[in-house]
Amino acid sequence: MQNENGLLSLVDELTRIENERKLLTEEQKDVLDRYSNQFDIKAVKAALRIAKIRSKLGDSETQLDDMLETILSKTTI
Repeated sequence: MQNENGLLSLVDELTRIENERKLLTEEQKDVLDRYSNQFDIKAVKAALRIAKIRSKLGDSETQLDDMLETILSKTTI
């Protein structure tokens, strides 16, 4: 009985978290929609991804910049 109650509690918590995640995703979409007339949302999302990557790099950021410069000079994307 204790394991069953524990399992039900676990499922309840996971369900609550999933519901909150869905609500946050909807809220994020609404925010992006509100600003879509002012900003290129694809560019904003890319900038956020880049900022997150750079924040994790620390001292390696300069090396990243050098590598990107080299790669971009050889790429025709």
